[in-house]
Amino acid sequence: MNDFSTSSLFILLGLLILFSGFFSSSETGLMSLNRYRLKHLVEKGNRGARLAQKLLERPDRLLGLILLGNNFVNILASAIATILAMRHFGEAGIAIATGILTFVVLIFAEVAPKTVAALYPERIAFPAAYVYTPLLKAIYPLVFAVNVMANTLLKLVGIHPERVRVDGVSTEELRSVVMETSQLIPQKHQDMLLGILNLENATVDDIMVPRNEITAVDLDEKWEDILEDITNCQRTRLPVYRSDINNIVGIIHIRRVINLLTRNELTLKTFESQIREAYFIPEGTSLYQQLINFQKNKRRTALTVDEYGDIQGLVTFEDILEEVVGEFTTASPINNNSIIAQEDGSYLITGNMHIREINRSLNIKLPTNGPKTFNGLILEHLEAIPTTGTSLLIAHHPIEVTKTQNNAVQVARLMPSLISDKAVLNPKPVAKNTDIQTSELGTDSNGKN
Repeated sequence: MNDFSTSSLFILLGLLILFSGFFSSSETGLMSLNRYRLKHLVEKGNRGARLAQKLLERPDRLLGLILLGNNFVNILASAIATILAMRHFGEAGIAIATGILTFVVLIFAEVAPKTVAALYPERIAFPAAYVYTPLLKAIYPLVFAVNVMANTLLKLVGIHPERVRVDGVSTEELRSVVMETSQLIPQKHQDMLLGILNLENATVDDIMVPRNEITAVDLDEKWEDILEDITNCQRTRLPVYRSDINNIVGIIHIRRVINLLTRNELTLKTFESQIREAYFIPEGTSLYQQLINFQKNKRRTALTVDEYGDIQGLVTFEDILEEVVGEFTTASPINNNSIIAQEDGSYLITGNMHIREINRSLNIKLPTNGPKTFNGLILEHLEAIPTTGTSLLIAHHPIEVTKTQNNAVQVARLMPSLISDKAVLNPKPVAKNTDIQTSELGTDSNGKN
């Protein structure tokens, strides 16, 4: 190499530094590729992505190839830099060459290329895959020998590189991914995706119409009263029972009743002939599983029962869908005066309001791992039936009981959080009425058509 001219050695040194930068940047680019986007591009037919995916199937071989090339050019560059320095500075040139080359390699062959590759991995990795694929085949015996020695050492400590682990994405990780894509996905779509993920964490108990609020038909009533119940009902499907709600006869579809009514054929006998067998589900069933069950059994309404078989509530297919897409069948509970905003930033909330609905409507975080209703949450916290004017603190929110009746909290005032300047962050629109009386608040928060 001493026979080469100084200018030739400088050109060769520059090329080696460029090669070193290529190896360094391609290593970072290939290892920084998003595996799920890579798979998507492969399915779309991107050849660079397909080659990169093939290389990444055995990262030990890929790294062996890259490091062989990178170390070769770096060592050769060090030798050439030493020769050039000795020609100009003599024996002192060795130290000078080491210092200058270290700085040059660090900046131009390591930090800068790797930074670019980390920011734009696909732009670096895909072209590099075209180079590495034939290069790996050309020097495969050498790469194989290096891998055998390296893998043998790793196996001694219990690491097996050939067992490539493909990590999936957990529900929590997927939720974080959705949250991070707010600039790419419309807010409505983001809410729906999160709603789907949340179905696993919620149960039918969280959304069901409580037993005492179920609209049903009692066959033991007078026929005139039954007709009135049917006429005034807000649902298309009603449970039918005899004497006691636990003695369920079945489910009646109002549309069938109307057809009979229009033909003047509606009698108690024809009414009973239209009753369909009821569908029962155990309490505590996850919303996701129940959605699958509704689809599997081709049902839209179910009655939840406890371990003793007693009716606990009613849940519909629409109730679960609204957990994903939001209210779409009837006016929301807020519009039914279940939550009423006050001028001081507080909210008057009915006791039978579901906590999940309060949290979703006001964008707050009242605890949901216990009672399902606002009344139940207050009673559990106090461990007693409160009187009007009783105050308490739950999840940093001051709460004042404003009306009690029949051993239950009918209405309570939810104050702004003590750890925030506002009661809510980006709340959904709520009813506003500064002169509202507690008796005006609605009591049915789960009506669905």
